[in-house]
Amino acid sequence: MTRVGSLAVRHPWAVIAAWLVAAALVAAAVVGFGRPTAEDVVVPGSAGQTGRELLDEHFAGAGDATGRIILRVDSGRLDDAANAAAISAAAADVTDVAHVVEVTPPGTGTISADGRTGYVTVRFDLGPRDVTPQLADEVIDAAGDLRDAGIETVPGGALAVPRAETRTSELLGLGVAAIVMILAFGGLVAAGLPLITALITLVCGVGLIGLAGHLTGMPSVAGTLATMIGLGVGIDYALFIITRYRDLLAERNEPGPAIVAAIGTSGSAVLFAGGTVVVALGGLAIAGVPILATLGWTAGLVVLLAVAAATTLLPALLAVLGHRVNALRVVSRRDRGLDRSGWGRLAGRVIRRPGRYAVGTAVLLAALAAPAAGLQLGQTDPGDEPPGSPARTGYDLMAEGFGPGANGPLTVVAELDHPAAGPDDARLTELSQLVTGTAGVAVVQPVRLSADGELASLQVQPATAPSDPATVDTVRALRSTTVDGMSVHVTGQTAIRADLGDRVSERMPWVIATVVALSAVLLLFAFRAPVLALKAAVMNLLSVGAAYGALTAVFSWGWGVGLTGLDGPVPVEAYVPMMLFALLFGLSMDYEVFLLTAVRESWLATGDNRQAVRTGLAATGRVITSAALIMVCVFASFVLNPNPVVKMFGLGMAVAIAVDATIIRGLLVPATMALLGRANWWMPRRRRAGVTSAAGLTGGAFSDRPVESRRPQDHDSASDPEVLSHHSALPSPPAAPDVYP
Repeated sequence: MTRVGSLAVRHPWAVIAAWLVAAALVAAAVVGFGRPTAEDVVVPGSAGQTGRELLDEHFAGAGDATGRIILRVDSGRLDDAANAAAISAAAADVTDVAHVVEVTPPGTGTISADGRTGYVTVRFDLGPRDVTPQLADEVIDAAGDLRDAGIETVPGGALAVPRAETRTSELLGLGVAAIVMILAFGGLVAAGLPLITALITLVCGVGLIGLAGHLTGMPSVAGTLATMIGLGVGIDYALFIITRYRDLLAERNEPGPAIVAAIGTSGSAVLFAGGTVVVALGGLAIAGVPILATLGWTAGLVVLLAVAAATTLLPALLAVLGHRVNALRVVSRRDRGLDRSGWGRLAGRVIRRPGRYAVGTAVLLAALAAPAAGLQLGQTDPGDEPPGSPARTGYDLMAEGFGPGANGPLTVVAELDHPAAGPDDARLTELSQLVTGTAGVAVVQPVRLSADGELASLQVQPATAPSDPATVDTVRALRSTTVDGMSVHVTGQTAIRADLGDRVSERMPWVIATVVALSAVLLLFAFRAPVLALKAAVMNLLSVGAAYGALTAVFSWGWGVGLTGLDGPVPVEAYVPMMLFALLFGLSMDYEVFLLTAVRESWLATGDNRQAVRTGLAATGRVITSAALIMVCVFASFVLNPNPVVKMFGLGMAVAIAVDATIIRGLLVPATMALLGRANWWMPRRRRAGVTSAAGLTGGAFSDRPVESRRPQDHDSASDPEVLSHHSALPSPPAAPDVYP
């Protein structure tokens, strides 16, 4: 990392130009090619996925995108002569739109009983992810004459293409982050640098994710989640490095060496912290759920770009600015000593009574996580979005006109042992009768038989909404249907999402065990302290528990759900807890690394565990609090997004980071470290103190000044609180090094 910093200092304009060119190329590609999304969920090996694959194999065009133009009149009927003529003319216009291969006006089964609601079916020669917002707008615009005739039109199905609605959240998050950084740095120039690196990270990262949608299915939530993560870590990583650089600049008054030292120390911390996030996200690969794997690698890509920008672009900008990084000062900031800083005083109180603080915080964290015991996974649908949103409007019109199950039809697929001669085959008649008589089934369409006679399908409309747990019961009941001479499968997005919930519940323990084990190994690799590594992994689980508790209380129980913009409780999407776990475990590890690095350096310098805890917390408290506050504000701003899943991610991550940076890092971690004493640093095979590990993260590796390498004294202040102010049992140690990460 020192060599990386040196390169950026020697060639700052080349580094800046490379980043600007890369961002411009990505932005131009996005403008030219678009960012397609696909909301279909795939669960390999599931019953629902098997049914879908059979349909694609035996029915031509089964995988083509199908959209709806939902129609509504306030008076009269859609099949009145005037309205029917207007609809036929509009259907002809829609047929002329590129990639539209079939348009079916409303008729029997697609007009409600009162005649006021219906829909036009539009079939494309494209897959769902290839129906862009521009193409959807062309189709709706082609039917514009219907609005002139007094017929309301609302897009549905493949035409209801999700639109990225993150601008308000981004601006709010950036605004709050700017205020926090101005207060932290005191100057406008220093406060603006993290915003610049974060924005360039977003352009490159979110743009590449959007372009990847041309190659693989990309859910719309992937770009939103990447924006959320990119803003948070992009600003935080730059904040840590700038804080270190300004401290070194004040000591040395030489920008070049200070930049190189800052990248060699804090840059190493940022690299390790970003690596832990990526490793945690990599644990999602064993879930066997493609949507989680996609969300994992897209979030990991943004984190890697944030690390790259913080360790290359940022030092280049600092090299160009030199001493001007402190220009445009608007807030005066004084650095206080250990005894006068707020975090130093708090640490002193905690380590004087560690048992009391450990028990109190454990009880508080248990209370925050308690609602998670009632966490029930389900699936959301457009009916869960805020009232008035386009998707919610179309959902409500379909539910009002045709019943709630019209928004999530199921498909019963029958694989025949030997081909049927026609739809009147006795096996198909029996299947239709059994399906019609299944509890929870409202409407059954006629049997469709493939050209080879080997596969039959029936479209089924449940009596309940897609997000209703009763619909999952209907899916299970249909799958238990048995007819001699055929194998029965049930597919459709509702059925596959039910399979997703089962897969997540099955794999969740394995993902948790893998991520915790890998993270503990990384910490052991960095700090050479098994107890410390295990304790850190357990601490990270506590913040995840608080996030799960908040999700349950707000979205399942409805506590304050109106404040999120929703009109009532909604199901917690099945994949959200697993994705949250991987993200939060990695992000929490960032703060753990920064804090423990400072504690470790002080321990090596003084050999006094309690003094090391106090010094480490005082040295990192302000910067970690500033970084966490920025993340909390960025994540919380995404609760304004209309998508309920994005709201879940935003709220869960904001709560977890807030709890992690205050209750856990500020109280529980120092309390437990004080109680454990020298056991924190126990290692089965004794190593020489101060030896830097292979990761380059211990023994003062985050400090540009060498730490005295000596065996820690046998004395520990665990039994002598007075040693906090006077180390009578120790020789005068060297001054504790500057340990800002």
